[in-house]
Amino acid sequence: MTQQFTLPSGTPAYRATPSDGRAATRGVVLVPDIGGLRPLFSDMCQQLADDHGWSVCAPEPWPGREHLAIEERLAAVGTLNDDEVLADLVAAADATGAETVGVLGFCMGGMYTLKAAGTGRFHRAAAFYGMIRIPEQWQSEGQGEPLDAVTAEGAAPVLAIIGTNDHWTPAADVDALEATGAEVVRYAGADHGFVHDPSRPDHRADYAADAWRRAVTWIDG
Repeated sequence: MTQQFTLPSGTPAYRATPSDGRAATRGVVLVPDIGGLRPLFSDMCQQLADDHGWSVCAPEPWPGREHLAIEERLAAVGTLNDDEVLADLVAAADATGAETVGVLGFCMGGMYTLKAAGTGRFHRAAAFYGMIRIPEQWQSEGQGEPLDAVTAEGAAPVLAIIGTNDHWTPAADVDALEATGAEVVRYAGADHGFVHDPSRPDHRADYAADAWRRAVTWIDG
């Protein structure tokens, strides 16, 4: 069942466990895109819990600023602080009740999935079109480089789902990520956000099905 609750920091979050009451096989932290928590992600939490037997927790990336419009969020990513966001992701991992916890996320959440790989809390990370280097307009003292996290000692193995037409993940950045040992899957002609939201015009159902299959296999590995 899906529940809304609050992390120790005060950040809102969703938590879902299998509806049939079976014990979860592992925990998974789901990192939303820049739009934050909304029915798309509460539904996704429950679907992942029911389909794969996971305990899934998704924290709000904009606590206290949920009112921001998408244009304001795009301008404000540089004001997010890695220490705070990653602490919430680790707290969300603990909230799953599982010792073995994976992390997966989309867009900005994919960027934070790469950063979360370096915390040491997660056994595997699956980043869907996450920014590999901080875009210039988001650079700030509070924003560390995802590539540094991926190469940190004890970092979790990374799977990266990438669309070749995505300007947020330039080819040179994708090559640099792959050079760290990350497993990279490139989908020819796909643009940003082609997997997780069927309402998006760039959604690709065929690619999405394949990407989800790979991500689930990766997290269950």
